[in-house]
Order: sequence, then C-alpha cells, then structure tokens
Amino acid sequence: MNKLKIGFICVHNSCRSIIAEGICRDKYGDMFEVYSGGTEKYDAPKPDAIDVLKRQYNIEGTFTSDLIDTLPELDIVVTMGCNVECPYLPSKYRCDFGIDDPSGMSQQIFDLTAKIIELKIDILVKDLQSGVISLNK
Repeated sequence: MNKLKIGFICVHNSCRSIIAEGICRDKYGDMFEVYSGGTEKYDAPKPDAIDVLKRQYNIEGTFTSDLIDTLPELDIVVTMGCNVECPYLPSKYRCDFGIDDPSGMSQQIFDLTAKIIELKIDILVKDLQSGVISLNK
C-alpha cells in the first residue's frame, strides 16, 4: 500500500512545520511520506526548532526551509496556525493546528509547543485510522 503524503505548512517553514515534520516522520514514517513547506522564503530552520527535536525526540537528520511550490501533490495538508491566508494546495483533507509561533521564546515554550504538535498529530492519525476522517472524495 502506498504511503499517504502529508505536508505541514507554515509561513517560513523554519519552526512549527519543521517540528511537525520531524515528529511525524519519526513516529509515523511507516504511514506517511512527510513534508513541510513555507509560503515565504527563509534561510534555514531555527536552531531552537532543531534543538527541541534532538533533545525531546532524539531525532537526527537535516532539515531545510523549503517553499510550498517544491512539495509534491499532498493527500493531507496541515497548516500550523500562520494567522495569514495560506494559498490553496490541492489535497484530499486539510486542517489547521492553530499553534502559536514559539520563535524568540524560552526552551520550555518550545518543549510545550512540540508536545502540543505531537498530540495533534496523534489525534489526526487516530481519526484517520478510525474513519472519522475519510480521504475518499
């Protein structure tokens, strides 16, 4: 069976969407091809975002800040709560996690943000598995 393609979308693809990509890839990589992207160009992921992945989740690897136009067609689009109008991306399902940007905040806030993202991903997966969310159009 083909994996579902899931993308986490944010303005800069430097913090929340990077954290979501890392957590989802680590926990649910057998279920999803995981991507993240931003609506505006940004140089690189924020060090605090990478740090929380390494400290809390022992996730290694390279993450880049990519634009949404580099993403493949996605089955699921998850916006992170950008407080801007995200462009339309074709998908079978779209939702918004509504998460505040922790940039410039303490390590404790980054840790809490990562845990909230993880919980929201877990709920999304359970809803997909139970049929609460259907990807059939």
